[in-house]
Amino acid sequence: MDPSLTRKHQHLNSILRPMGRVAIAFSGGVDSTTLLRAAVEVLGSSQVLALTSVAAAVPRREVAQAKTLAEKMGVALVELVTDELDNPLYVMNDANRCYFCKNTLFRDCRRVAAERGIEHVLYGAILDDLGDVRPGMRAARELLIRGPLAEAQFSKDDVRQLARYWHLDVADKPASACLASRVAHGVPVTAKTLSKVERSEDFLHDLGFRQVRVRHHDEANARIEVEPEDLVKVAQRADEIFAFLQGVGYRYVSLDLGGYRQGALNPPTPIERSL
Repeated sequence: MDPSLTRKHQHLNSILRPMGRVAIAFSGGVDSTTLLRAAVEVLGSSQVLALTSVAAAVPRREVAQAKTLAEKMGVALVELVTDELDNPLYVMNDANRCYFCKNTLFRDCRRVAAERGIEHVLYGAILDDLGDVRPGMRAARELLIRGPLAEAQFSKDDVRQLARYWHLDVADKPASACLASRVAHGVPVTAKTLSKVERSEDFLHDLGFRQVRVRHHDEANARIEVEPEDLVKVAQRADEIFAFLQGVGYRYVSLDLGGYRQGALNPPTPIERSL
């Protein structure tokens, strides 16, 4: 481990150690998995609780992986069945959709942690998130959910380096996000739409594409994003991909020649920049 990362790791440990017991909003992505592993290292697995959302917008593949990762670390995991689809402010899907989602999730995390006598609830925010569109960070601040990785100045590259040092399965896992992030702003988020996106992406993953987004522009139109090096492979299998997505319910299916771009449907101006 290089000296800079060692210092950040020590800083992270110094943040976690006084907490004693923690509950972590755990998605199974590289950030929250690294935070979970750090908490286990400092506090012990019996003092750490993983809280995983099983909302309609969370891919079932991600939930299954989160459960496997927590089990490997000996950490108890609680599945949170959240009800954001009952909130019309979430369903309307404006630029603050993520706030309403995270507000629901973090309130449930607070409730479950309190039931178990746990004061400190954490999530996997990192420095890179501060310059992105992250309205969910406002919900975290309001509910006093802490982001120790960001507090210890961890960037995405730092997190991946530490994950590799620990030989975590997710060290090189592609960036992931909830299924609602695939739905164009202003298009309502519904269980049906989320299911269409998930089924489409699962199909593409099963074909061997590692980084995939199926952007839902409306009920008839889907746009596929993959890594630039996979564009030709998608074109080569265009007939079967189109047939499957047509079966899911899309009439028109396009391939984005620009390739995968994180947050491609985000509004152009960041609206959250601080923890």
